[in-house]
Amino acid sequence: MTVEKVLVISVNQSQKSERQFQSSLDELISLCKTAGGVVQHVITQNRDRIHPATYIGEGKLQEVAQIVQNEEIDLVVANNELSAGQVRNLADTLDVRVLDRSQLILDIFAMRAQTKEGKLQVELAQLEYLLPRLHGQGANLSRLGGGIGTRGPGETKLETDRRHIERRIYDIKRRFQLVVKQRDQYRKRRRANDVFQIAIVGYTNAGKSTIFNRLTKSHSLEEDQLFATLDPLTRRIQLPGGLKSLITDTVGFIQDLPTALIAAFKSTLEEVREADFLLHVVDISDPDLSQQQETVRKLLTELDAGHIPVLTVYNKKDQLKADFFLANQFPNIQISALKEEDLQALLVKIEEVLKEEWDLFDIVLDSSEGDLLYQLQSAALVVKKELLEETNQFHVQGYVRKDHPFHRFVEEK
Repeated sequence: MTVEKVLVISVNQSQKSERQFQSSLDELISLCKTAGGVVQHVITQNRDRIHPATYIGEGKLQEVAQIVQNEEIDLVVANNELSAGQVRNLADTLDVRVLDRSQLILDIFAMRAQTKEGKLQVELAQLEYLLPRLHGQGANLSRLGGGIGTRGPGETKLETDRRHIERRIYDIKRRFQLVVKQRDQYRKRRRANDVFQIAIVGYTNAGKSTIFNRLTKSHSLEEDQLFATLDPLTRRIQLPGGLKSLITDTVGFIQDLPTALIAAFKSTLEEVREADFLLHVVDISDPDLSQQQETVRKLLTELDAGHIPVLTVYNKKDQLKADFFLANQFPNIQISALKEEDLQALLVKIEEVLKEEWDLFDIVLDSSEGDLLYQLQSAALVVKKELLEETNQFHVQGYVRKDHPFHRFVEEK
């Protein structure tokens, strides 16, 4: 892949703190790297509001134009969403391709999508993002020769008229209805079987896929890049006490995730909403972890998943430079996903948290109810099981989910 020379422009508005602004800027530079570019220059400007016509002011624009010309910059990326007019005006003045933050994220998603559904979701998001900006793309389209911002629908589709794009959006949405129905049926089957479901959530590049792979002995993509995982994967795991569960690795969250992307990936993100328990993975070594935690919490609320029990997993403790770390989320555990003993400690911690959430039961089963005992061990957290020799019965203690069918059974017992 050809490495493109990128210049980043960013407006620091007064409502954002210096730390928030720098965090957003660092993230954009990482996004450019993930997309296959190298950031040569970062030009920032302090303004109360973004310039309505050119995003940055006239003086800064001339400064950027000079750098673009002198250093043969391939691409200019803005750290905010741009209107059609802003894209057109910047592209005309700079005579180079111009993207905004949202387009860059969409482009990375187009690069990462592996499954048919994932590719359709990205194309839908790109087309819905493009449609209201169509009349601003003229200059940009004439410069499309491959590279960052050109993945996904492709040049020929982008050059066709609005009606073609609207028809394509309609077609993708119609195909999605079938996919959503299939997903719903799959979820209903899982619900009918009352399988306990865990979803791994967190900021992009926090180490979610590494934890998922180590716990499930899988081989999903692990990279030190943003959005290494796009298509969700679900596998079976068993907790130390015998409880069987499904665990899902999900797409990473990020600040200012494009609305079109959240809408397009709704069916995928519903895996989070359908979960019984969340592992919120946080990179303990990242200086912006507070901001990242807040972004994840906000998105979980938007997805109607804010009520689901959460264990915060502070990952990458081996990369922590400070002597100690003061956690602000509870319950929590600090681990390195690369250490087997830490992963075992994580599974034990999950059980501990579930015991706090679930109801205690203490029952006696006849020896003829062996099948029931086996089911109970798979669906509940059994902490004690002993054979009462004088009566030939099993004395069982454990914890069961409030909404599980076994809950009524153990109550009746």
